[in-house]
Amino acid sequence: MDLAGHLRTIPDFPKPGILFYDISTLLAHPPAWKECVSRLADAIQPFKPDVLVGIESRGFLTAAPLALELELGFVMVRKAGKLPGPVISHSYSLEYGEDSLEIQESIIEPGQRVVVLDDLLATGGTMKATIDLCTKVGGNVCAGVCIIELPDLLGRSKIDVPVETLLSFSGA
Repeated sequence: MDLAGHLRTIPDFPKPGILFYDISTLLAHPPAWKECVSRLADAIQPFKPDVLVGIESRGFLTAAPLALELELGFVMVRKAGKLPGPVISHSYSLEYGEDSLEIQESIIEPGQRVVVLDDLLATGGTMKATIDLCTKVGGNVCAGVCIIELPDLLGRSKIDVPVETLLSFSGA
């Protein structure tokens, strides 16, 4: 099945000059979404994770069904102030400023094997920050997995673990 045919691109979103790859149309097509989840599961299994970490918010859409399918734990990494209870924060630099991500304290046990998921790998900043955060709380991050990669933005070069993606779009 051609998963790329189930994506929609939106020019100039969220700002001029950006071509946004929208997975909403993929999610709305059950056979395509099922195939996508199956392919992601195949990409994840060789890493033998104990837990899947989804990055807010579209990473939740990939990690949660995969965790269920693979009988693994699912952990959310969110923007600051969105998770209840004690959290561990990690600040990171953006192109024009700084941002912060959080994870609940003790949600990942020291040494647990972690795969981090998101819908898209672009510049790699958020994926790298999430990997750093998971490592900070004792996780052994063994891979990052995404549906889409924009290789021209060189995000993979910032990531110190193997990265698996299903689709790649150059010239974006």
